[in-house]
Amino acid sequence: SGVFYGGGMTDIEVVEKIYEAMAGRDYDALFELIDESAVLNQDDRLPWGGRYEGHDGVVEFAAALTGAIESAVTHEVLFTADDEVVQVGRTKGTVVATGVPFDIAEVHCWTIRDGKAVKAHFVIDTPAMLEVLAASTDI
Repeated sequence: SGVFYGGGMTDIEVVEKIYEAMAGRDYDALFELIDESAVLNQDDRLPWGGRYEGHDGVVEFAAALTGAIESAVTHEVLFTADDEVVQVGRTKGTVVATGVPFDIAEVHCWTIRDGKAVKAHFVIDTPAMLEVLAASTDI
C-alpha cells in the first residue's frame, strides 16, 4: 500500500528490503523487518516446507531451504492486493545434493503490519520442484 510507517517505507518497500536481507543472509536486517510473532508457511511436501513461527522459525526455515537448494528469487511483479504484498517471479538455482539446476515459477504473499512482516505464504510449482529434487545427475 502507499501507507508510510515509522521507518517511512511503504509495504512494498518493506518487502523489497526483506528480499535484500535474504539475498545477503543478513539476519539482523531480517529481524528488524519481520515481526517476532510472524508466521511463514510453504507446502509441507517440500523438504523446507511447513509452518514456521517467529524469528526462530525464520532461522529454521532458512536453514532447511539453504540445506536443500541454492537459489535466488527474481521479481517479475510486485504489487499490493487486498491487504497483502504479492511477489510473482521465479526461483532459480541448483539442488545442493545433486547440482541439478532449476528455474521454477513462484508467488510469495506477504502481510505487513506497522512496517513489519507478520505473515508470509510461499508458493512454488511444487510438482516441478519435487521432480527436480528427485532427479539425478546421471543421464
